[in-house]
Amino acid sequence: MKTHLQQSRKPLQLGFIGGSIRSAVGYAHFTASSMDGHWQLVAGCFSQQAHINQESAQTYGVQAERTYSNLDAMLNAEQGKLDAIVVLTPTPDHFATVRACIKAGFAVICEKALAVSSAQARQLIQLREQYHGFLAVTYNYSGYPMVRELAEQISQGKLGKILHFQVEMPQEGFIRLDAKGNKPTPQPWRLADGNIPTLHLDLAVHLHQLISYLLDEKPIELVSDQNHYGWFAGVVDNATCLCRYSNDIQGQIWFSKSALGHRNGLKIRVYGTLGSAEWVQSNPEELNIAYIDGRREILDRAGAVEVSNQLRYNRFKAGHPAGFLEAFANLYADIATQLQYHQKHPAAFALDHAISAEMAYEGLSFLEAMVISAKTRAWQSVALYSKPALAKQEVAFETPAVDLFTLAQAMQKQQKISYNTLTSGLS
Repeated sequence: MKTHLQQSRKPLQLGFIGGSIRSAVGYAHFTASSMDGHWQLVAGCFSQQAHINQESAQTYGVQAERTYSNLDAMLNAEQGKLDAIVVLTPTPDHFATVRACIKAGFAVICEKALAVSSAQARQLIQLREQYHGFLAVTYNYSGYPMVRELAEQISQGKLGKILHFQVEMPQEGFIRLDAKGNKPTPQPWRLADGNIPTLHLDLAVHLHQLISYLLDEKPIELVSDQNHYGWFAGVVDNATCLCRYSNDIQGQIWFSKSALGHRNGLKIRVYGTLGSAEWVQSNPEELNIAYIDGRREILDRAGAVEVSNQLRYNRFKAGHPAGFLEAFANLYADIATQLQYHQKHPAAFALDHAISAEMAYEGLSFLEAMVISAKTRAWQSVALYSKPALAKQEVAFETPAVDLFTLAQAMQKQQKISYNTLTSGLS
């Protein structure tokens, strides 16, 4: 018997690129996508290592004949069979993988970060437009019911005009030891910083997306600092940022992998003229509100709420906490609904901004400004997205092989040219 959270129609057919059972997020995406009956994983190229690829397929229940050794084989064999492909490869590989999937005519769901630069993100947006494609990016923390409740509280003006915010995401993975005194062994790609450090692509993309999702405002400018404190030489593992958003909102951001005592210390505080709110990921079922008259209250799914009490967020009743995987499942439910609409109305479709490639572009521009600021020791503006003019024929999708940050720093010193001006012609 289907539950009230499952749809009556046949589940959307899903394929994975990457996401083996040995990966950081593969099993989480598998569980979340199948939780409410919206999706069914039926095909995949889960790993380049044959034994892990086969082991993953068996664990996920994917037939051997639809388990592929490489991306091209999967794209060729699955034409017309899949509703969407989830890209779960290491972040540096996202751009090429997403590009190939869109060009092959598949709808794409990509794990954050979409790419490693705003120029790559802009190119993927243009490609999506040219092929009338579908491209969503998953940021799972915005799937938590009480985060969505907070967004509703803010949109209704219950906190008044928003004045400032603080968000943080401290972790300890690059500085702690395990119980036997061993240092951590991260995946090699996480220890190779590009123009945007992997720390930023792992953590800061979430913080940017959460603030944009909650406030519906745009980042304007920022000043930032970054450093290395952990075990891995040359790898940025701690960063801070002061930022200014549209509507005169001030913000503070901290994210780290060298903060002992924090497994994943995601915390959001938002302050307005009528009240403030705090949400902590380690206690995700509660939203703390303080009002201008001194009252304080704790909201949960059983309280006087308007979003988080909806049936879709109550797989089990309040008091039995929903967590990380359920938040991911909420995103997959959102994406299923939007993909179904896109399939019927491709010309009229507009993806929810919170999971769009445009959001990814804005986030990557935000990160690029942070890195420039840390190197130049100065405030930097953030490049806001503007829709590129579509070429009559497909553009060449190549990222210029130039260290933009070093070049921008030198040009700023000599000519006071901003990083945004420098990069505006690259996409």
